[in-house]
Amino acid sequence: MKELFQHAATTDGVTVRVAVNFLPEQSQPEAGKWFWVYHIRIENGSNETIQLRTRHWRITDGRGMVNHVDGEGVVGEQPLLKPGQSHDYVSGCPLATPHGSMEGFYTFTDEGGEPWEVRIPYFPLAAPAEAE
Repeated sequence: MKELFQHAATTDGVTVRVAVNFLPEQSQPEAGKWFWVYHIRIENGSNETIQLRTRHWRITDGRGMVNHVDGEGVVGEQPLLKPGQSHDYVSGCPLATPHGSMEGFYTFTDEGGEPWEVRIPYFPLAAPAEAE
């Protein structure tokens, strides 16, 4: 997978970077299934130690159907990030259309237990023309 982060958003010193790639070997266009993998890097540029608690995704397919996904942590983890640290993970998204998008936010807590939201940038999911 290319490690080029195409999308980024910064909230209160915390940057979320996203690299997304279409996976033809996991897709079945003839069956109406397309699959992308995305690599997220969360960088703590704040002065506080923070912990990722929850995630909220808004996934939109090419027909405009919206699916909201909420859950604890990311891929089974709730990483603790000291100032200057980062956390990387990889996950995937299936769609029933060859185009769509994802965006959302993470909820972190700071050292005092205060929750705050960190934006996940909008990023498109687009299959190459030959996979449509």
